[in-house]
Amino acid sequence: MNGGPAAGASPVQPLDEVALLALNAAHERETGPLDATAWRRLRDQAFHVGAVDGGATAFLLALDQEARYDSPNFRWFQARFARFVYVDRVIVSPAARGRGLGRRLYMELFARAAAAGHEFVACEVNVRPPNPTSDAFHAALGFREVGRAEIAGGAKAVAYYVRDLGGACAPG
Repeated sequence: MNGGPAAGASPVQPLDEVALLALNAAHERETGPLDATAWRRLRDQAFHVGAVDGGATAFLLALDQEARYDSPNFRWFQARFARFVYVDRVIVSPAARGRGLGRRLYMELFARAAAAGHEFVACEVNVRPPNPTSDAFHAALGFREVGRAEIAGGAKAVAYYVRDLGGACAPG
């Protein structure tokens, strides 16, 4: 794929799978469940994995358009854009918030995606249940909304965002 887990992981290698999965479990409501098998499948085809303290304090996992991933959110972008980098999850532990870790993880991703020729980075944020902290964070990083959808049989609603990396992007 595009480099696997080691290509973009920083600053600590190897990733601490147990700690990373525990951090994800603590934020499952916002990001969705992730067991060890699903983590390895995503990690192995990741465009970029960034982590702080091996993933115990913060991590970001992003896929490109070539990934085989059945997430309805990823597929929404895949159906509309020929080339993109999709942030599947970004989590910063509550104790580490306000230190710029999420921003640093995103800046690393933006640089890597731009260097690879991608024009934008995509993500989604929950609208129902709401996630105002994530909304504000992504807005501050320059993301803009390009669509919305109801998922999980209407139990959840999401807003789809993109952040341009220099070129214009619009759904195709």
